[in-house]
Amino acid sequence: MQRSETRFLTTHTGSLIRPDAVVGKPPPDADASARADNDHALAVAVADVVGRQRDVGLDVVNDGEFGKSSWSAYVLERISGFEVQPDRLKPLDWLGRDRERFSGFFTNNPELPVALTGAPAEVCVGPIKYTGLDQVNRDLANLRAASARYPDGEVFFTSVAPASTAYQGVNEYYGSEEEYIYAIADALRQEYLAIHQAGFILQVDDAVLANMYDYLVEQGEQTYRHWAQLRVEALNHALAGIPEDRIRYHVCFGSWHVPHVADAPLDALLPFIRQVRAGAYSVEAANPRHEWEWEVWEKAGVPDGKILIPGVITHHTTTVEHPQLVAQRLERFVRIAGRQNVIGGADCGFAQAAAIKRTHPEVMWAKFESLVAGAQIASQRFWGS
Repeated sequence: MQRSETRFLTTHTGSLIRPDAVVGKPPPDADASARADNDHALAVAVADVVGRQRDVGLDVVNDGEFGKSSWSAYVLERISGFEVQPDRLKPLDWLGRDRERFSGFFTNNPELPVALTGAPAEVCVGPIKYTGLDQVNRDLANLRAASARYPDGEVFFTSVAPASTAYQGVNEYYGSEEEYIYAIADALRQEYLAIHQAGFILQVDDAVLANMYDYLVEQGEQTYRHWAQLRVEALNHALAGIPEDRIRYHVCFGSWHVPHVADAPLDALLPFIRQVRAGAYSVEAANPRHEWEWEVWEKAGVPDGKILIPGVITHHTTTVEHPQLVAQRLERFVRIAGRQNVIGGADCGFAQAAAIKRTHPEVMWAKFESLVAGAQIASQRFWGS
């Protein structure tokens, strides 16, 4: 994994706004021609978005997650054992107590109409096995072809963490929670290995590690710690054998535009984040709720040899950050981790599901331009070049 040796490198967290051509996908009974047309449109879109990222000046890029239906739910299309039961609603526990604090807001929020009623349960009814090699290999091939034109930069590819898999899940097959979580981890390991063997940096996405805190902590801190510890240990089990310097771990507090009072405090998450066998940690650090938490990193310190990828632009606002502000945010983390161990990033993605647009695409690309410009300003200050 590259470090910021001569200047500050830049990247983002993965999900980018899709063009209309790849928002939908053919139904399961589509004919071969329709599937071929979809595959062609996807390959073209991936080539375009990789080129656009490079043109903007981003150093570590990806496929925008264009081949996935969402950041997390996509994996239910790639593993066996789960059955979505529309008539069985499960509370959105990962929204925490904000559902009660701001019930009027959630009642009238078109983005989360099921926040108070619940969403269909994802019920584990059989053995969990990875069945998505054809799909992940298609996506890896598209990214490989698109990035071959740019051999000087690194490329990453995202995959969901065990804690964030089936976050509306109900286990009705395995005899214990541990057996259930490790079955998920064993299945995900197949995807992790495929990404690593393709030569890409593996980014593991784990928003639910943070999102479940507010709900579980009502039952006591130990309840959350037990829940999180099991899932972090299962993740490390799934990552075994993949070098740490080929792994990024992304933890965020959810991209939805809600009050976020229920967000977990970073100091409650750090003991678990630091356990993950990853060379880099990607965290939110630019939005109004979490920008101050650089102080938490300052107090806790950064493990030796680790890279921090703080968000220095955010998906939470339409306002495009000024490059000077981006530079200031980078400088805070230099004092904590050292300049070579800081890469400028984004808080979270701009399209966690195919049809979502956290802001307008023009604004998203303008934010990336400011990210690059801010990194250049900070590089001038620290390297003089």
